[in-house]
Amino acid sequence: MDLGCGNARFLAPCLQAAPPASYDGVDLSPSALEEARTYLKGISGTALHHKDMLQAVEETDSAFDVIFSGFAVHHLDAAGKQRLFTACAEHLAPGGEFILVDVVREEGQTREQYLDGYLNFMRTQWTEVHPEHLDEACAHVSAYDFPETVADLTLMAKQAGLSAPQLIGQFQRHCILRFTA
Repeated sequence: MDLGCGNARFLAPCLQAAPPASYDGVDLSPSALEEARTYLKGISGTALHHKDMLQAVEETDSAFDVIFSGFAVHHLDAAGKQRLFTACAEHLAPGGEFILVDVVREEGQTREQYLDGYLNFMRTQWTEVHPEHLDEACAHVSAYDFPETVADLTLMAKQAGLSAPQLIGQFQRHCILRFTA
């Protein structure tokens, strides 16, 4: 299950290289899901769902070997993240994994401090982005990004019955974390 799959452009090559038995992509954007159909063409067992990611994982009757989310969970508030971890724990097969690719705050860093640093990073490093699009992206981050610290995510995972995360990779404040059922 891919929570907040968007157009699946970056995950599709992985799925083509190692086809899963099934793939459930979930997103709120109908246009992104329509684009995803193109990228996922030829991968059998694919289903796309126009749904809220939290609602989708809470309401599923399936158990998954992998639940994946890339750059979507930071949009949830802390209570929503806890619900998500709990639902993932309930819907992972034994030994299953929740793989989270997302932004995180540094330990002790407030959201405001995080936003100051991240917006500065965007404005100074995203030099190929058209200024109008950069302004839109910065406004989106300011309004909708609520990243947690790794310690907070670890506590949420443990309260849900998942393992502490294994850090698979990191680039600045972008992390790949793996939680096991």
